[in-house]
This record gives sequence, structure tokens and C-alpha cells, in this order.
Amino acid sequence: MMNKILLDESENKYKANLHSHSRVSDGKFTPAAAKEAYMKHGYSIIAFTDHDVLIPHDELNDENFLALHGYEMEFSAPWMKGESHKTCHICLIQRDPENLKQVCWHREKYTVIGNSAKYKDAVQFYENEPDFEREHTAENINAVIKAGREHGFFVTYNHPTWSMEDYTDYMNFHGMHAMEICNYGCYVDGYEEYNPRVYDDMLRGGERIFCIGADDNHNWCDDDAPQFESFGAFTVIFAKELTYKAVMDAIFAGNFYASQGPEIYSLTMDDEKIRIKCSPARRIYLTTNGRHIQFRYAKDAPVTEAEFAIPKDNTYFRITVEDGEGKHANTNAYFLD
Repeated sequence: MMNKILLDESENKYKANLHSHSRVSDGKFTPAAAKEAYMKHGYSIIAFTDHDVLIPHDELNDENFLALHGYEMEFSAPWMKGESHKTCHICLIQRDPENLKQVCWHREKYTVIGNSAKYKDAVQFYENEPDFEREHTAENINAVIKAGREHGFFVTYNHPTWSMEDYTDYMNFHGMHAMEICNYGCYVDGYEEYNPRVYDDMLRGGERIFCIGADDNHNWCDDDAPQFESFGAFTVIFAKELTYKAVMDAIFAGNFYASQGPEIYSLTMDDEKIRIKCSPARRIYLTTNGRHIQFRYAKDAPVTEAEFAIPKDNTYFRITVEDGEGKHANTNAYFLD
């Protein structure tokens, strides 16, 4: 009999924000202030993904905190009056902490958001490669995704609703490692940025990708304002230890889940059943590439575990935990082949 541990409850669990801005570009917090604020809310990891410049923050690392090296790129369509101004944003997080070279660099353009131009001279890039011109086209965006993967980056597709992108756009993007199933910064700004439908669209279209939760925190408001952008969506990483290698190995392996609040303690399967344990929820449901949906609802008390039959006539499954406040935790998709 096959027994497979998908999320191992014996592993250490690290709360992470994998999309974060600081004063290096257009965020309110310095990197050190971001560390302090996030650690107070139980976080152990921040990927600093400031716009267009990869600046390491190894000085923040200690036995309880890890800074990951990353940056965000933007690809915007020309503005036309009366039309949606579409853009595509992707984050790139480097697997190798010693490799700080950016892919698809331009020596003159694009470091224009916030303070990023002040850090331009600190950027490392592949000097033998020509300047990369950005366009809001699938060909251009896919070229960056491909280059990112080839040079060791974990590539995520960000906030499609805020970006004004729809099915005709994102279904032409291929090869990213993950998409943001929830971007809290855009969500509190009023955008419908909890996107399980987009995730299923991509999965059903053939992409084998993970899903993450992230803040995208800029925080240009008071800390107690309703639209404060931090601590609302996160990724929980199951790893052996809080080291750069162990964490990035876990990320690339998909050993994590995305959440707005609920916790997932374990996920296992055998030849017949999938089993999940979690924090108290009002419902737990299993989604597939078809209409084979299974669910368990709370009755007299919240539900904290569920067992589902293997959906043998489908290609993948994923599980959602919904708590009493309507907040969700989402597993990655697991493919049955």
C-alpha cells in the first residue's frame, strides 16, 4: 500500500511573506523595521522583493529569522484612455544565496518605482547579455519566466485582479512556479484578490504550479487603518531547519500551503484516502479538475480533520480549509499521476 506524506506534521513550520516591499523601492518599512513587525506576528521569513532591484539583507538573518533574496518585475501595456491599463507583475526569489545576479536587466530603464533608482548601481547582472526591453506580451513575459527558472529563481505570478488581467492574458503565461491565490495588499485596497478560480484555470489549462499567500506590503497608511497591508495572507513552509538551503529546497518541492488565517497541520494519502488535519473550520473541501468535489461541514462543533476518497477519475486535487470568519487556507495542487 502506498503511504505518502504531503505535509509532514513532524517538520518545522515557518510563517513567510514571499512578496514584500521596503524603502528600497516603494514600501514604508525599512528592511529592519519589516523584520521587527513581522516577527511580532509570528513570521520567520520574508522574501524582500523590491521593485526591479535585488538587494540582499543578510544582515537581518539570525536563528529566528531568514531574509530571502528577490525582486519584482513589471510589464505594462501602453496606457489608452477609456481602456483597462493591463500590467503583469512577477516575483523572482533566488534559490542560491550566493547568486545575486538579476536576469533580464536593462542598464537604463525600469528602476523608476520609489527609491529603486538609488540602488541601481548595486545591482549585479549578466554583463554579456543585451538590455532587455519589457513589453506586456506573453512572449516577453514567458522569456523572463524561462530565464528566471534557468538561473535558479522561484518565479511567482502576482495579483491578476489588480493587474487588470483576465483569462485571455494569464492562460498564455507558462512556466511559473506559483501564483498568488491571495494578495492581501490588493485585497484590502478593494480588489477581489482571493483567486482560487484563476488557480484552477491555470491548473486545468496544463500548468503544474503551486499557490502562495502574500501581503505585497507597501503600508503607506497608519498601522491601525483598515487598509493596512500586512499580516493578512501568508505561506507556511514545512522545512527541516531555518536555513536558506532548507527553506528554498522546501519551497521548490512545494512543501507549503497558503493561508489567510487557518492552519493546516498535516496532509497524507494512501491508495484510497486523503487525510487532512487543521485548525477549527466550518468546512473543508476537496477540489479537482472536474466536478468531483468532496466536502465536510461542521455540525455541532468546528471540524478539525477530514478524509476524502482519492478522485481516481481526475488529474489533480487540492484542499481548502475555511474557518468561521470565511478565511481560507489552500493546499497546493497534487497530481495523481
